[in-house]
Amino acid sequence: MRTRVARLYGAHDLRVEEQEVGRPGPGEVLLAMAAGGICGSDLHYYHDGGFGPVRVREPIISGHEASGRVLEAGEGVDLAPGTLVAVSPSQPCGTCEYCLRDMPVHCLDMHFIGSAMRLPHEQGMFRDLFTVPARQVHAFPEGITEGEAACSEPLAVCLHAVAQARDLLGDLSGLRVMVTGAGPIGLLVLAALRHAGAGEVIVTDLTDAALDRARAMGAAMTINVATDAGPLEPLQKDKGQIDLIFDCSAAGPALRTAFAAIRPRGTLIQVGVTGDMTIPLNALVGKEITWRGSQRFHAEFAEAVRLIGSRAIDLRPIISHSLPLERAREAFELASDRSIACKVQLTFAHQEQVK
Repeated sequence: MRTRVARLYGAHDLRVEEQEVGRPGPGEVLLAMAAGGICGSDLHYYHDGGFGPVRVREPIISGHEASGRVLEAGEGVDLAPGTLVAVSPSQPCGTCEYCLRDMPVHCLDMHFIGSAMRLPHEQGMFRDLFTVPARQVHAFPEGITEGEAACSEPLAVCLHAVAQARDLLGDLSGLRVMVTGAGPIGLLVLAALRHAGAGEVIVTDLTDAALDRARAMGAAMTINVATDAGPLEPLQKDKGQIDLIFDCSAAGPALRTAFAAIRPRGTLIQVGVTGDMTIPLNALVGKEITWRGSQRFHAEFAEAVRLIGSRAIDLRPIISHSLPLERAREAFELASDRSIACKVQLTFAHQEQVK
């Protein structure tokens, strides 16, 4: 069998090509891919050839957040044809020091679908057909859309980020919280916070369209820092008024705002990533701020599937555009325009065969 793939050769060099795909072996499943979301890291690969120390060093098939429908199950796999599943891209080894210490996110031999961290690169899921170990797929009940299912991975990232805060602070219900950056990750952090019982959540961004989505998903207050930063001033009074901040932008100005608004001994969870940048070290020390990074997920993937499957978290408002695989370049450009796009997804050719 042959499948189309979206393969990136370098910055702005994304090509739709064909290649062979194997049938599923024991413990594997062949999926007709349904929807695949374009992530911020995909955009960094596309525009910049990587982010931080992670560089595209050979052609890579993009895509690590996707859903599909079972086309064929290998020996020992109990999944009916047509079942809608999400694919967890994370494959920790299970035997290294960090896996044995129950920190699989930090696995020393991690395989992560669609990542350029390793060489050879881990090829991704922007393709019509994909064979994957069945242990990496999670099934959904009837009634959930393929686009929703494809959001399992980014929601898992955000559940993990909120878990970092709960690990440090416990109950979030009495806290005043800010989320900087209302892209897909910022909005899903907002959704995860609301589900966790957080009280007042303030969201900042540079575009009205993003902030409109934040209000639709339950933000108590939104601030467009590009057009009217005035509402930030009261939040910076008396050394800061915010207990907990999630920085989902990785932008220098947003981070400086966060350090100004956070209370002494407040907590900052860093979700957004970028290269090296200047930080307000004096504020970090002077306010005795706890600043914790958060990356990826592990058990949270299954939790994301459960929450989406029950619609305990309804993330349909973040899905702004769906384009077919043959328009992949257009989709990447669209996803880069945050004035009009939020979560842009690709759709694939074979899913109609299995509905």
